[in-house]
Amino acid sequence: MPQILILKKPKHINNMKSKFQIDFKPKFFELFKKGNYSKDEFRSDLIAGIIVGIIALPLAIAFGIASGVSPQQGLITAIVAGFLVSFFGGSHFLIGGPTGAFIVIIYGIIAQYGFQGLMIATILAGILLVIMGVTKIGNIIKFIPYPIVVGFTSGIALVIFSTQIKDFFGLTIENVPADFIGQWGAYFTHLNTINIAETILAIVCLLIIIYWPKVTKKIPGSLIAILVGAAASVAATYIDGLSFTTIGDKFPELAGGLAMPKPEVPKIDFETATNLFSPAFTIAILCAIESLMAAMVADGVTGKKHNSNTELIGQGIANIITPLFGGIPATGALARTMANINNGGKTPVAGIIHAIVLLVIFFFALPYAIYIPLSCLAAILVMVAYNMSEWRTFRYLLKGDKADVSVLLITFFLTVIIDLTVAIEVGVLLAIILFVKRVSETTTISAIQDHHIPATEDEEKAQLSDIESITIPKGIEVFEINGPFFFGLANKIDELDSDLSNNVKVRVLRMRKVPFMDGTGLNNLRNLWKRSNQKGIKVVLSGVNDNVHSYLVKSGFNKEIGEDNICNHIIPAMARAEEILASINK
Repeated sequence: MPQILILKKPKHINNMKSKFQIDFKPKFFELFKKGNYSKDEFRSDLIAGIIVGIIALPLAIAFGIASGVSPQQGLITAIVAGFLVSFFGGSHFLIGGPTGAFIVIIYGIIAQYGFQGLMIATILAGILLVIMGVTKIGNIIKFIPYPIVVGFTSGIALVIFSTQIKDFFGLTIENVPADFIGQWGAYFTHLNTINIAETILAIVCLLIIIYWPKVTKKIPGSLIAILVGAAASVAATYIDGLSFTTIGDKFPELAGGLAMPKPEVPKIDFETATNLFSPAFTIAILCAIESLMAAMVADGVTGKKHNSNTELIGQGIANIITPLFGGIPATGALARTMANINNGGKTPVAGIIHAIVLLVIFFFALPYAIYIPLSCLAAILVMVAYNMSEWRTFRYLLKGDKADVSVLLITFFLTVIIDLTVAIEVGVLLAIILFVKRVSETTTISAIQDHHIPATEDEEKAQLSDIESITIPKGIEVFEINGPFFFGLANKIDELDSDLSNNVKVRVLRMRKVPFMDGTGLNNLRNLWKRSNQKGIKVVLSGVNDNVHSYLVKSGFNKEIGEDNICNHIIPAMARAEEILASINK
């Protein structure tokens, strides 16, 4: 009984070639190109920028100290990077600056390579970010599996929490170990050195941060906590036997006031750059993920749309320039971005105003930071760690697919126990493996068994008047390949040999649903063609699109299989198969 194949008449396919263009369109520039920036928008941006600047102040100081640098360096980062991210970025609302996610990696780089090493790593990371944006990887970064993002974000949160225990409880430890297990060993060993006054102040500041939003959300609880902590440290100077360890004890130079540092270019040699490439890659990936996630959240809340590639280029520019002024790595900060939106920010102008507000504070108010207790900053960072932990999401993901759970836990424990750099690199590798595995699972290669099969190149749009039928003669087998023909398929195509019926003379590979092909896919196709020839079976390719056909031509395989055996539609493919079959049967 002959098989019937339902066909649709071929349609013309246009060849379109797109030129490579850099996708760099900062939202700030677009704003003034359109010429519709109103006074009302500026008023909203002004108010939002001032509020976000005040919110960013305690965080910039806390992140700077926790990262192993001075509070002024944290503030410089918020100023320079905050301005550049808004000026060159691809989001209407994103606020740039130092974030808790970088604390662990910055601290490790400074401990091993010093601040000069951090400058070089940050500049390299900035260059990598620009390259990512120019090569349009921004759209891909967003698709890193969520379990990986949650895994290292939760891991970072736990590490940040761990680093603040000493200051939160006022423990007397001269040198706290850098590793997580070593830290907790030291804490338990020094439990008898807990300072009750420091602990009470830290708890009070933490409670203020937690409950202050019930009073008002316009002024951040962290700023109130800092003011209360500073007042307590000043009052303690009038009480015998009571004192708090303050920023002034750690950075006495702040008392004399500060000037904006002049740009300084670090000396970069090949060996140092090679050694720092791995941590630089970690900074770049972390920056890309955090900034694009924040931009996506902002888009979801406002209905606007950011440009991922422009955002990566903007982030890259910020991370290239900021370290020249003594700053540390920066990225888009979700909490400050949401504060910007909630307080009426409309355009990147709000982010620029936030940087100007911080610059004014830097010149006129930073010397008063010497009165802020370290236990107060520890309370702020404990709250930051809690907000970063995403423990509810973490718990939810533990109930999911086993592969996702494994990725989540591997990334989490690598971040906490080993190193964030290792966690990022393994996480990216796991993301690639998961992607390949899941895409390969969606690709199928199967023999057509049904007697009546829609054989149009676009069967969903097929109309009865546009349908023809064709008989599959005995001796011809038709196979359907559905999905990308790439290395993720491994040797799945080899399974076709086991599906062959007896007396097959011509094999038609229907490739209408193959969007692209890579080197491994081509190699597997060539091997199938060779094995078929050895068995006296001819191969005809059907439904080959322009992209795949171009690849076959570049590789030279079109000459091996014969250009006549590569068809863009099933009708000429079946006609060619019948022609070959007729010549064989003569």
